[in-house]
Amino acid sequence: MAVDGDPPVLVVGAGPAGLAVAASLRRRGVEALLVDRGTAVGDSWRGRYDRLHLHTPRVQSALPGLRIPRSAGRWVARDDMVRYLADYARHHGLRPRFGTEVRRLERDGDGWAADTGGTPIRARHVVLASGYNAEPVVPAWPGVDSFAGKLLHASEYANAAPFAGADVLVVGAGNTGAEIAADLAEGGAGRVHLAVRTPPNVIPRSIGPVPTTLLGISLDHSPAWLADPVNRLLQRRFVGDLTQYGLPAPRNGVVAQARATGVTPTIDVGLIEQLRAGRVTPVAAVESVDRSEVELADGTRLRPEVIIAATGYRRGLEPVVGHLGVLDGRGAPVVHGARTHPSAPGLRFVGLSNPLKGLLFQISLDARAAARAIARERQPSR
Repeated sequence: MAVDGDPPVLVVGAGPAGLAVAASLRRRGVEALLVDRGTAVGDSWRGRYDRLHLHTPRVQSALPGLRIPRSAGRWVARDDMVRYLADYARHHGLRPRFGTEVRRLERDGDGWAADTGGTPIRARHVVLASGYNAEPVVPAWPGVDSFAGKLLHASEYANAAPFAGADVLVVGAGNTGAEIAADLAEGGAGRVHLAVRTPPNVIPRSIGPVPTTLLGISLDHSPAWLADPVNRLLQRRFVGDLTQYGLPAPRNGVVAQARATGVTPTIDVGLIEQLRAGRVTPVAAVESVDRSEVELADGTRLRPEVIIAATGYRRGLEPVVGHLGVLDGRGAPVVHGARTHPSAPGLRFVGLSNPLKGLLFQISLDARAAARAIARERQPSR
């Protein structure tokens, strides 16, 4: 049970979601203990690939209480985002406790006890904001340990320079894989193959002056049967038929695919141009690896020098809250923002979904909602 000296609110994660929650709470007069297993604000962004820019425009990406500077441009670059997060923490007087990893949460009277490997942290309210991309995933393809070339996860990729002239297989056609494939082709890789298991819905970053993620705000609340025919018309008009360049057609529309699989559209920031130029070649999914060869689902064999696995991340929530009945079959929280699960009162989740409207925009909405709910619950009953 929480006692005097314990923080009223524990926020886990000092990335955009955790910072937004802590700042929103402070603006309501509620102090939070903000902990993170890393070493500095913006750690997760600092390690991403060099050419990364936000897919949501600057005005749709700011956190509560501080705009992103106009000098960052419409599509904010990685380094500008890192600076913004550091500025955000300073602006709101947030001082995270780094080097602190929450391993497990347990009920403790009417609050929570967080196991960090030392003295438990006790708090009445907990907000898990540890990030959507917490743990890189590399599939255990049969024979992968025998691969004679270089294998890395997309999280280890910085730029194309080390792969000049090399034959590279990028696995995964989501946003990260598509952008890395384009970056390699533009940066002088010898051959670039893009292995596709789930055919993506490729969409432009903007339609004229309108960013597509702004249109996505309505898609999160629209039925697939209504929204997807319109999406298909827009894709045909502004993207065209990519099957002629070897990219398989998606099995479902944008909304239906996102709801069934959690896979959001692949926003084009260079892939289409490289497909049309023949510098990126789509291929079937990887089935197995045999030393220097990779066997694909259609029986084709490739001999890449490098495999880059753009195969996603786990949220890594199972060890922390998997025993509480608050996660779905994909390891995602079943509630977010202001809502709590009946089996876990006082526990909230922010920044752990992948909405069509954009993650940072959803973080702002959920951080404000969570802060309002916590502040309301802390008011003395009348």
